[in-house]
Amino acid sequence: MRDASDVHVESIGAGPSLVLLHGFAMHSGLFAPLLPALSANHRVHLVDLPGHGRSPPFPSYTVDTLVDAVHRAIDGEVPVDVLGWSLGGAVALAWGAKHPARVRRIVAVATTPAFVARSGWPHAMLAETLSRFGDELRVAYEATLKRFLTLQVQGSEEGRATLAAMRAQLFERGRPSPDALEGTLRLLDQLDLRDDVARVRQAVRVVSGDRDTLVPLGAGTWLANALPHGSLSVIAGAGHAPFLSHAREFLAAAQPFLDAR
Repeated sequence: MRDASDVHVESIGAGPSLVLLHGFAMHSGLFAPLLPALSANHRVHLVDLPGHGRSPPFPSYTVDTLVDAVHRAIDGEVPVDVLGWSLGGAVALAWGAKHPARVRRIVAVATTPAFVARSGWPHAMLAETLSRFGDELRVAYEATLKRFLTLQVQGSEEGRATLAAMRAQLFERGRPSPDALEGTLRLLDQLDLRDDVARVRQAVRVVSGDRDTLVPLGAGTWLANALPHGSLSVIAGAGHAPFLSHAREFLAAAQPFLDAR
């Protein structure tokens, strides 16, 4: 285990480096079910993003500040593969664009270039929905986060079991900083990487669930087509957390891509 640059990182396994980046309000412990498979061929680095899990909050939350934090925390590892889920996927894409020599390839899970609908971008939630979620978070922190987990598994064939696993993990590393959640929500509201994905020169495997209600399949399809070296794997029956609800299918999509040399 190591901590660097105020970002908590745990490392396991041996082989080429693989960095795992989680989503909003969560932490890297959620990837635990994948570790036996991924650590068999990789040195896996589990990162708690700033203000999440065991990482302290940062003064500001933008894609650039998160990229810089992860970049420093994984200093010395060249090159790395990155598996990012949801917000973590957006950070992975931005990291690849900003530091192409450091990132070899990317698995972007339930990832979108823009979480909020705007002109020319219908594959997202309404801005009002995210704003209302922020208001509810300020009033009833714990209950709102638990409802957020329900949205992540909504429609999934294995929704009940996945929800139970996520609820068990939600506060396993402590409660996320309210300031961090507020800052990260502003990031999600403002995020728009549509003009940036052309600069992501790495091979990217986009993995989407066809029942994802937070990041619709249309967003993953657009992303895979817009990336210079993108490809899409769709997991039937999966919602927003396919690596939990459909672990076998997820690993079948991700592992051969990551293991290729």
